[in-house]
Amino acid sequence: MTAQTCPRQHQRTTMEIASLEPSLYTVKAVFILDNDGNRLLSKYYDTELYPSMKEQKNFEKNVFNKTHKADTDEIAFVEGMTIVYKCSIDLFFYVVGSAQENELMLMAVLNCLFESLGQILRKNVERRCLLDNMDGVFLVVDEIIDGGVILESDPQQVIQKVNYRADENPLSEQSVAQHITDKLAMTSNLEPNFKRQYLEKPLRDMELS
Repeated sequence: MTAQTCPRQHQRTTMEIASLEPSLYTVKAVFILDNDGNRLLSKYYDTELYPSMKEQKNFEKNVFNKTHKADTDEIAFVEGMTIVYKCSIDLFFYVVGSAQENELMLMAVLNCLFESLGQILRKNVERRCLLDNMDGVFLVVDEIIDGGVILESDPQQVIQKVNYRADENPLSEQSVAQHITDKLAMTSNLEPNFKRQYLEKPLRDMELS
């Protein structure tokens, strides 16, 4: 006589195993804080995790208090979340996943974010430079993660996509100035040709008449 598994017990076991498996939505949140714990950027991909702004900031404060004194970049477990983080001068970068999430996967996201920002900020990964380039920072984050799903972990690919999207978006104040300069340069180069064309045309008309 063979042993039989209770259907209810089998269902519960299957559900428990499924709950422990990493889901496709591997990133719960990403945020960047300054060295006082103030939020500079944050994106939460799980709306049920911390639905209100107050809950999010309380979580960020708790994470910061438990991590900002660390001498090296580490992995932390706060409020049932797996958190990988990195500091640079006066900035702290955090990537948040579930308790069962693959830490190496989260670390790959963190490293990609940090290296990509290092390129667009020209290695000046510090608070003032970050705030001056927030449009580019948001583009980088969106190219790496979409709705919690990891899209890219190669910084070079991220930068290429960010540059492509920046060309399609409205120009920033700095790029507008550069755009105007380029246009003026083109105009100055074309001006002699236009003058020659419009001066020679009346002369030809006079000769024909």
